[in-house]
Amino acid sequence: MDAVSEADLVVVADTGSTDRTVEKLRARGAQVYREEIKPWRFDAARNAAMDHIPEDVDICVPNDLDEVFEKGWREKLEAVWQPDLTRVKYLFTYSYKENGTPDKQYMMEKIHCRKGFRWIHPVHELLSYSGGRPEKSVWVPGLILNHYPDLSKPRSQYLPLLELSAKENPEDDRVIFWLGREYLYYKRYDESIATLRRYLDMPSAVWTEERCAAMRFISQCLAEQKKPDEAKEWLYRAIGECPSVREPYYYMANLAYLQGDWFLLFDMCEQALTIKNRSGSYLLEPRCWGSFFYDYGSIACYRLGLYQKSLEYARSAAELSPDDPRIRRNLELIRAMADSDAGKERADHESL
Repeated sequence: MDAVSEADLVVVADTGSTDRTVEKLRARGAQVYREEIKPWRFDAARNAAMDHIPEDVDICVPNDLDEVFEKGWREKLEAVWQPDLTRVKYLFTYSYKENGTPDKQYMMEKIHCRKGFRWIHPVHELLSYSGGRPEKSVWVPGLILNHYPDLSKPRSQYLPLLELSAKENPEDDRVIFWLGREYLYYKRYDESIATLRRYLDMPSAVWTEERCAAMRFISQCLAEQKKPDEAKEWLYRAIGECPSVREPYYYMANLAYLQGDWFLLFDMCEQALTIKNRSGSYLLEPRCWGSFFYDYGSIACYRLGLYQKSLEYARSAAELSPDDPRIRRNLELIRAMADSDAGKERADHESL
């Protein structure tokens, strides 16, 4: 309620809390409606909440109870809002680093005008627009929604709801992609592979970053099934599909390390580090932007006898992960070998 206090009206749909949530929200001025959604589905719950919003409201600003807008959001929103807009885009913080700073962030566009919108899909629900005027959106500078999830909450309801969503929307490529990914989470590898291959065959599946993700998910399934050659083949396809994101290089580097293929590991680290900008999509994996490629690059170079290059990588890895004891130990080992190698080179040069 502190985070949404800038709103003129706060509407909450409570779908079955058993504590004092409703009482506390009402005490702070929220209009709370108890809703029973059977069978459960997220789009129905969101639409139930939307139905309680007065018709004369101009802008709807949806957020869950574990999502908090940074202060000043209303002023930023009103600074760009125009009567012909249907929705706006803003920054969403999905996760954080250990020090509390943002880690994974991407664009969100759930703030919308009052009329013409309904939520669709039983899970991973989306706003669907059917208004009379064309859709029009703008970016809101400085408007940030931060996510603070309860990691103890199970996601057991997601899979059956995704299966229902795929049944209801068999031609929706995004739904089929999400279902294939969910099968991977459940270690149902054959079903994941079949579903993701179905996604890749869909004419509407044209977003290269998502196609790349589907290919690396297939590779993960094959790796778990002890099929490293097939896993590697799919990772090469993923890199070819979208060479501008680091994620497929990350998985290939892991595979190369496990196989002791130091030339391939070195190549993957070198290529990944040429990518300087994050894609900004929800498919981004933050671990690809930490010390990983410098750390594994130092190992590859060490194994290949490239000790000076290994030292450069190890120093960068230590700067990015200063509290990692393994990386610190590796740095000392590599430094000693690099110093010894440099001394040998000087001795050889003097003898010549």
